[in-house]
Amino acid sequence: MPKIVYDGMKFFQMICLAALLSACSKETTTISQPIVPNTPQSDTFKVNYLALGDSYTIGQSVAFEGNFPNQLAKVLANDTILFNEVKIIATTGWTTTNLIDAINNQNLDKKYNLVSLLNGVNNQYQNKPIELYKTEFKTLLNKAIALANFDTNKVFVVSIPDYGFTPFGKNNQSTISAQLENYNQINKSITDSLNVCYVNITPISQMGLTNPELVASDGLHPSATMYKMWVDLMKPVVYKNIVGK
Repeated sequence: MPKIVYDGMKFFQMICLAALLSACSKETTTISQPIVPNTPQSDTFKVNYLALGDSYTIGQSVAFEGNFPNQLAKVLANDTILFNEVKIIATTGWTTTNLIDAINNQNLDKKYNLVSLLNGVNNQYQNKPIELYKTEFKTLLNKAIALANFDTNKVFVVSIPDYGFTPFGKNNQSTISAQLENYNQINKSITDSLNVCYVNITPISQMGLTNPELVASDGLHPSATMYKMWVDLMKPVVYKNIVGK
């Protein structure tokens, strides 16, 4: 059966938008220091977390510790969970094609016991064929499962945020939202078919215009505050996945 879905609720601008969605501006891979619980126990779950994505995963325009992978690791670290590593493979502007190439080029030999996947907004923004997304998102999710030692319980997919509800996207909000809804229907269907958990943060992203503090200073990407709201949704399902209860 499919996993449970966790639902949450003009010149200058064009140049900035293209740069933020299409340019590669941060390191491909970043590794944080271990996040250690206060009193490690002998039965501590030692977590190696791999986060795959694009600007929404690296946290474009927020501090490194404010992105969702690092916030998630910090909130989950406790007496029984130790994050040995938080490894991020993501760059602003990456499509599914870019992410597949990056994973292949990494030659990853380590198996991870937590893997997240969030990708697709740049396929939409760059008007890539929707059939390409269907094919390549499934490829990406299968790669994520393989990197989790083929344990689907250790993988979760995050829905694509709706940047139509940002200062940059608001003038084209209806079109952006409709297209991204289609993309999210595709990635959810594939996620369900592979028996992987799906965390729907899109409704949270649609609060960006009514709650400006949820948008980063670039007027396009989520703020650390919004990422915290995502993490609040992720926490119960990810905790269950880690400890297997």
